[in-house]
Amino acid sequence: MSFMGDLMNPAPLWHNGPSPGAFYSFPGNATSLRPTGHTVQDFRAHSATPITTTTTVIGLRFDKGCVLAADTLGSYGSLARFRDCNRLQKVNDLTLLGAGGDYADYQYLRDIIEQKIIDEQCIGDGLQLKPKSLHCWLTRVLYNKRSKMDPLWNNYVVAGVQDGEPFLGSVDKLGTAYEDATIATGLGAYMATPLLRDATEKGPLDEESAKALVRKCMEVLFYRDARSFPRYQLGVVTSAGVTVEEPVELKHDWSLAHMIHMK
Repeated sequence: MSFMGDLMNPAPLWHNGPSPGAFYSFPGNATSLRPTGHTVQDFRAHSATPITTTTTVIGLRFDKGCVLAADTLGSYGSLARFRDCNRLQKVNDLTLLGAGGDYADYQYLRDIIEQKIIDEQCIGDGLQLKPKSLHCWLTRVLYNKRSKMDPLWNNYVVAGVQDGEPFLGSVDKLGTAYEDATIATGLGAYMATPLLRDATEKGPLDEESAKALVRKCMEVLFYRDARSFPRYQLGVVTSAGVTVEEPVELKHDWSLAHMIHMK
Protein backbone atom coordinates (compact mmCIF):
# COMPACT_ATOMS: atom_id res chain seq x y z
CA MET A 1 0.00 0.00 0.00
CA SER A 2 3.04 2.26 -0.25
CA PHE A 3 1.61 3.88 -3.35
CA MET A 4 -1.09 5.46 -1.17
CA GLY A 5 1.50 7.48 0.79
CA ASP A 6 1.81 7.72 4.55
CA LEU A 7 -1.73 7.37 5.87
CA MET A 8 -0.68 8.31 9.40
CA ASN A 9 1.04 11.55 8.32
CA PRO A 10 -0.77 12.86 5.23
CA ALA A 11 0.42 15.93 3.34
CA PRO A 12 -1.30 19.20 4.27
CA LEU A 13 -4.48 19.93 2.34
CA TRP A 14 -3.42 23.53 1.56
CA HIS A 15 0.10 23.85 0.20
CA ASN A 16 2.07 25.51 -2.63
CA GLY A 17 -0.20 28.54 -2.43
CA PRO A 18 -0.83 31.70 -0.40
CA SER A 19 -2.13 31.57 3.14
CA PRO A 20 -5.88 32.25 3.18
CA GLY A 21 -6.44 36.00 2.98
CA ALA A 22 -2.78 36.76 2.16
CA PHE A 23 -0.93 37.82 -0.97
CA TYR A 24 0.66 35.13 -3.11
CA SER A 25 4.45 35.36 -2.82
CA PHE A 26 5.57 35.13 -6.45
CA PRO A 27 7.18 32.89 -7.71
CA GLY A 28 5.94 30.70 -4.87
CA ASN A 29 7.47 27.22 -4.90
CA ALA A 30 10.00 27.94 -7.68
CA THR A 31 12.87 26.97 -5.38
CA SER A 32 14.69 25.20 -8.21
CA LEU A 33 15.94 28.60 -9.38
CA ARG A 34 18.04 28.97 -6.23
CA PRO A 35 21.26 27.10 -5.39
CA THR A 36 20.82 24.17 -3.01
CA GLY A 37 20.88 25.20 0.64
CA HIS A 38 20.34 28.91 -0.04
CA THR A 39 17.39 31.03 1.00
CA VAL A 40 16.07 34.37 -0.14
CA GLN A 41 17.73 36.05 2.85
CA ASP A 42 21.17 35.10 1.54
CA PHE A 43 20.82 37.49 -1.41
CA ARG A 44 20.89 41.23 -1.62
CA ALA A 45 17.61 43.06 -1.95
CA HIS A 46 16.93 44.28 -5.48
CA SER A 47 16.45 47.94 -6.20
CA ALA A 48 12.98 49.08 -7.19
CA THR A 49 14.53 51.60 -9.58
CA PRO A 50 15.37 50.56 -13.16
CA ILE A 51 19.13 50.54 -13.82
CA THR A 52 19.80 48.95 -17.22
CA THR A 53 16.86 49.97 -19.38
CA THR A 54 15.68 49.07 -22.86
CA THR A 55 13.26 50.82 -25.16
CA THR A 56 10.57 50.04 -27.74
CA VAL A 57 9.13 46.67 -28.72
CA ILE A 58 7.04 46.69 -31.90
CA GLY A 59 4.37 44.08 -32.60
CA LEU A 60 2.28 43.71 -35.76
CA ARG A 61 -0.35 41.12 -36.62
CA PHE A 62 -0.65 39.94 -40.23
CA ASP A 63 -2.98 37.48 -41.95
CA LYS A 64 -1.23 34.29 -40.78
CA GLY A 65 0.82 35.33 -37.75
CA CYS A 66 2.67 38.13 -35.98
CA VAL A 67 5.96 40.02 -36.24
CA LEU A 68 7.93 41.40 -33.26
CA ALA A 69 11.01 43.63 -33.33
CA ALA A 70 13.27 45.12 -30.65
CA ASP A 71 16.74 46.65 -30.66
CA THR A 72 19.63 45.21 -28.63
CA LEU A 73 20.70 48.23 -26.55
CA GLY A 74 20.78 48.32 -22.76
CA SER A 75 21.21 51.89 -21.47
CA TYR A 76 22.57 53.29 -18.20
CA GLY A 77 20.52 56.47 -18.29
CA SER A 78 21.79 58.17 -21.45
CA LEU A 79 24.90 55.95 -21.70
CA ALA A 80 24.66 53.27 -24.42
CA ARG A 81 26.30 50.72 -22.10
CA PHE A 82 25.33 47.23 -23.28
CA ARG A 83 24.88 46.60 -26.99
CA ASP A 84 23.92 42.93 -27.10
CA CYS A 85 20.77 42.73 -24.97
CA ASN A 86 18.46 40.40 -26.88
CA ARG A 87 14.85 40.99 -25.86
CA LEU A 88 12.91 38.53 -28.00
CA GLN A 89 12.34 35.10 -26.47
CA LYS A 90 10.98 32.02 -28.20
CA VAL A 91 8.72 30.55 -25.53
CA ASN A 92 7.60 27.50 -27.53
CA ASP A 93 6.46 26.65 -31.07
CA LEU A 94 3.32 28.75 -30.62
CA THR A 95 4.51 31.79 -28.70
CA LEU A 96 7.02 34.62 -28.98
CA LEU A 97 7.70 37.15 -26.21
CA GLY A 98 9.21 40.64 -26.42
CA ALA A 99 10.15 42.83 -23.44
CA GLY A 100 11.09 46.46 -22.81
CA GLY A 101 12.02 48.31 -19.63
CA ASP A 102 14.41 47.10 -16.95
CA TYR A 103 16.59 44.33 -18.38
CA ALA A 104 17.28 42.61 -15.05
CA ASP A 105 13.56 42.25 -14.35
CA TYR A 106 13.10 40.73 -17.81
CA GLN A 107 15.91 38.23 -17.15
CA TYR A 108 14.28 37.26 -13.85
CA LEU A 109 10.89 36.57 -15.42
CA ARG A 110 12.46 34.94 -18.49
CA ASP A 111 14.13 32.32 -16.27
CA ILE A 112 10.80 31.52 -14.60
CA ILE A 113 9.03 31.17 -17.97
CA GLU A 114 11.81 28.89 -19.25
CA GLN A 115 11.40 26.71 -16.14
CA LYS A 116 7.64 26.52 -16.75
CA ILE A 117 8.29 25.26 -20.29
CA ILE A 118 10.77 22.64 -18.98
CA ASP A 119 8.20 21.47 -16.41
CA GLU A 120 5.60 21.17 -19.21
CA GLN A 121 7.94 19.06 -21.33
CA CYS A 122 8.71 16.80 -18.36
CA ILE A 123 5.00 16.11 -17.85
CA GLY A 124 4.89 14.86 -21.44
CA ASP A 125 1.14 15.19 -22.01
CA GLY A 126 1.60 16.87 -25.40
CA LEU A 127 0.13 20.18 -24.25
CA GLN A 128 1.88 23.51 -24.75
CA LEU A 129 1.56 26.91 -23.11
CA LYS A 130 -0.66 28.97 -25.39
CA PRO A 131 -0.12 32.67 -26.12
CA LYS A 132 -3.38 33.77 -24.47
CA SER A 133 -2.47 31.74 -21.39
CA LEU A 134 0.96 33.38 -21.17
CA HIS A 135 -0.61 36.81 -21.66
CA CYS A 136 -3.10 36.15 -18.84
CA TRP A 137 -0.35 34.76 -16.55
CA LEU A 138 1.86 37.82 -17.14
CA THR A 139 -1.10 40.08 -16.33
CA ARG A 140 -1.62 38.32 -12.99
CA VAL A 141 2.10 38.31 -12.13
CA LEU A 142 2.71 41.98 -12.92
CA TYR A 143 -0.46 43.09 -11.14
CA ASN A 144 0.50 41.00 -8.12
CA LYS A 145 3.97 42.56 -7.97
CA ARG A 146 2.72 46.13 -8.29
CA SER A 147 0.07 45.47 -5.61
CA LYS A 148 2.95 44.73 -3.21
CA MET A 149 4.68 48.01 -4.26
CA ASP A 150 7.50 45.99 -5.83
CA PRO A 151 6.74 46.13 -9.57
CA LEU A 152 8.67 44.48 -12.36
CA TRP A 153 9.55 47.52 -14.51
CA ASN A 154 8.72 45.98 -17.87
CA ASN A 155 6.34 46.16 -20.79
CA TYR A 156 5.74 42.78 -22.41
CA VAL A 157 4.37 41.97 -25.86
CA VAL A 158 3.07 38.43 -26.41
CA ALA A 159 2.69 37.20 -30.00
CA GLY A 160 1.50 33.80 -31.12
CA VAL A 161 -0.97 31.63 -32.97
CA GLN A 162 -3.83 29.99 -31.10
CA ASP A 163 -6.57 27.86 -32.66
CA GLY A 164 -5.33 28.92 -36.10
CA GLU A 165 -5.72 32.64 -35.36
CA PRO A 166 -2.86 35.12 -34.73
CA PHE A 167 -2.76 36.70 -31.28
CA LEU A 168 -1.01 39.89 -30.17
CA GLY A 169 -1.27 41.26 -26.64
CA SER A 170 0.54 43.67 -24.32
CA VAL A 171 1.03 43.89 -20.54
CA ASP A 172 2.68 46.78 -18.71
CA LYS A 173 4.29 47.00 -15.26
CA LEU A 174 0.95 47.84 -13.62
CA GLY A 175 -0.73 44.73 -15.01
CA THR A 176 -2.72 46.73 -17.57
CA ALA A 177 -3.33 44.40 -20.51
CA TYR A 178 -4.95 44.61 -23.92
CA GLU A 179 -4.99 42.94 -27.33
CA ASP A 180 -4.60 44.74 -30.65
CA ALA A 181 -3.48 44.29 -34.24
CA THR A 182 -0.62 46.77 -33.66
CA ILE A 183 1.39 47.32 -30.48
CA ALA A 184 4.36 49.54 -29.75
CA THR A 185 5.83 50.23 -26.31
CA GLY A 186 8.05 53.09 -25.13
CA LEU A 187 8.53 55.99 -27.54
CA GLY A 188 7.27 53.73 -30.30
CA ALA A 189 3.76 54.20 -28.89
CA TYR A 190 3.97 57.76 -30.26
CA MET A 191 6.23 57.37 -33.30
CA ALA A 192 5.47 53.91 -34.69
CA THR A 193 1.80 53.38 -33.84
CA PRO A 194 0.49 55.87 -36.46
CA LEU A 195 2.55 54.16 -39.19
CA LEU A 196 1.37 50.70 -38.15
CA ARG A 197 -2.30 51.64 -37.91
CA ASP A 198 -2.27 53.51 -41.19
CA ALA A 199 -0.98 50.40 -42.96
CA THR A 200 -3.35 47.93 -41.28
CA GLU A 201 -6.43 50.09 -41.97
CA LYS A 202 -5.78 49.79 -45.71
CA GLY A 203 -6.26 46.02 -45.61
CA PRO A 204 -4.72 42.78 -44.32
CA LEU A 205 -0.96 42.42 -44.64
CA ASP A 206 1.03 39.39 -45.71
CA GLU A 207 4.22 38.32 -43.93
CA GLU A 208 6.69 40.15 -46.18
CA SER A 209 4.70 43.39 -46.09
CA ALA A 210 4.46 43.18 -42.29
CA LYS A 211 8.21 42.63 -41.92
CA ALA A 212 8.99 45.53 -44.27
CA LEU A 213 6.69 47.83 -42.28
CA VAL A 214 8.24 46.85 -38.96
CA ARG A 215 11.73 47.44 -40.37
CA LYS A 216 10.62 50.91 -41.49
CA CYS A 217 9.33 51.63 -37.98
CA MET A 218 12.65 50.56 -36.46
CA GLU A 219 14.43 52.97 -38.81
CA VAL A 220 12.14 55.85 -37.83
CA LEU A 221 12.69 55.09 -34.14
CA PHE A 222 16.46 55.06 -34.56
CA TYR A 223 16.32 58.58 -35.98
CA ARG A 224 13.91 59.86 -33.32
CA ASP A 225 14.54 57.89 -30.10
CA ALA A 226 17.73 58.86 -28.26
CA ARG A 227 17.72 55.48 -26.43
CA SER A 228 17.45 53.35 -29.56
CA PHE A 229 20.18 51.52 -31.47
CA PRO A 230 20.73 50.59 -35.15
CA ARG A 231 21.14 46.88 -34.28
CA TYR A 232 17.86 45.02 -33.79
CA GLN A 233 16.20 41.62 -33.88
CA LEU A 234 13.10 40.55 -35.75
CA GLY A 235 10.93 37.57 -34.82
CA VAL A 236 8.04 35.94 -36.69
CA VAL A 237 5.47 33.49 -35.36
CA THR A 238 3.07 31.55 -37.61
CA SER A 239 1.32 28.20 -37.43
CA ALA A 240 4.55 26.71 -38.84
CA GLY A 241 6.51 27.80 -35.76
CA VAL A 242 8.61 30.63 -34.33
CA THR A 243 11.64 32.18 -36.02
CA VAL A 244 13.91 34.74 -34.35
CA GLU A 245 16.41 36.21 -36.78
CA GLU A 246 19.97 37.11 -35.91
CA PRO A 247 20.46 40.82 -35.10
CA VAL A 248 20.85 43.05 -38.16
CA GLU A 249 22.24 46.56 -38.60
CA LEU A 250 20.15 49.44 -39.89
CA LYS A 251 21.54 51.13 -42.99
CA HIS A 252 20.89 54.63 -41.71
CA ASP A 253 21.61 57.81 -43.63
CA TRP A 254 22.05 61.03 -41.67
CA SER A 255 22.09 63.15 -44.83
CA LEU A 256 18.39 63.68 -44.15
CA ALA A 257 19.47 66.05 -41.36
CA HIS A 258 21.26 68.45 -43.73
CA MET A 259 19.02 71.32 -42.62
CA ILE A 260 20.16 71.02 -38.98
CA HIS A 261 23.11 73.29 -38.12
CA MET A 262 25.06 72.44 -34.97
CA LYS A 263 26.36 75.44 -33.02
